[in-house]
Amino acid sequence: MADPIIQIAGILDRAEVRMLVDSGVQRLGFPLGLEVHREDLPADEAAVIIRTLGLGPCAWLITYLDDPRSIAVLCDRLGCAGVQLHGPVDKGRVAGLRALRPGLQVVKSLIVRDDNPVELEDEVAAFAPHVDGFITDTFDPATGASGATGKTHDWAVSRRLVELSPRPVILAGGLTPENVGRAIRTVRPAGVDVHTGVEDRNGRKDPRRVQAFVAEAEEAFAANVGRSG
Repeated sequence: MADPIIQIAGILDRAEVRMLVDSGVQRLGFPLGLEVHREDLPADEAAVIIRTLGLGPCAWLITYLDDPRSIAVLCDRLGCAGVQLHGPVDKGRVAGLRALRPGLQVVKSLIVRDDNPVELEDEVAAFAPHVDGFITDTFDPATGASGATGKTHDWAVSRRLVELSPRPVILAGGLTPENVGRAIRTVRPAGVDVHTGVEDRNGRKDPRRVQAFVAEAEEAFAANVGRSG
């Protein structure tokens, strides 16, 4: 994750993939093995899209699965480069996944609630030796969803995790073209992730919102680099 990452999750078909890639999106998230949300497309269809379009390096599995072998098998089936673990998972299972698939990139979610900033700091310390990065996202108490909620969280919590983490931290949770620039300037993450914030009323990715999101994110990342220099 040397360069800032712009990720969009929830792919519906190959036409959407082409639009996202043409718009400058570097990473595509495929949510499968979910507890709360319905899947955007079946695993078999996702695998065909990833393999026929040669998406392997930029395709990521997003899942609530916690069994190392099940995750490894699904990643093999998809042909993806990495996995985001969004469900509760312990260090032993993450280490087991790394042992099974040493080349697979692993990102651990840090789900922000109103009452758990210290707990998340402890998670960073505990999991940093076992993962390639983290992603902060928002918990929705109404649905029990840990991500893809369309809700923001306290960005001060994510900023603190960015400062503490020895691994890159991606920011997610209620991001839109209207707020992503401010979010990046506030949190200074290694990347951003959006799902519902660039969709139209029918749940499809809106090309104009995608392009606006990418443009705002790129501008804010460039400004952060300038401030760092």
